[in-house]
Amino acid sequence: MESVIGNHAKDQLEYFVDEHREALQHCLDGLTEEQARRSLVPSKTTLLGLVKHVTFVEKVWFDEAVTGRSRAEIGIPETPDESFALTDDDTIASIQQAHREACEAARQATASLELTDILPGNRRGPLPLRFVYLHVLRELAQHCGHADILREQILAEDGAPATS
Repeated sequence: MESVIGNHAKDQLEYFVDEHREALQHCLDGLTEEQARRSLVPSKTTLLGLVKHVTFVEKVWFDEAVTGRSRAEIGIPETPDESFALTDDDTIASIQQAHREACEAARQATASLELTDILPGNRRGPLPLRFVYLHVLRELAQHCGHADILREQILAEDGAPATS
């Protein structure tokens, strides 16, 4: 396994973060626009909104925290709840593209950083990069579970076999 992810802790964290990014990127594959927008819970959570939210997460933790730029400067909502809201212009293709771009920007933003480097821009105060990776990994894992359940419910409602 060492040859796949290296023997450095940062490589290992990046491996698992990327694995969860990919899972969320593909939770929309094969769905119609209606299915991706379908609401199955009382909150704003939909599969499309979930991927839009994790795009927000990438920007909060790997742009705002790293650069100290404000959310307004980055062009993202002020609150996590707002990040689930869909507009008429949001499509599977546009949300997936925005997610891919945010993930690539996050990789570039952290490429030269070490896990012990302190990031100045988080609202909680300065935090080490290690904390940021662990927080993002936890959040992405949680949202992967949400996405799996929502996708399974949508496919079951429409009479399609559930796929992982």
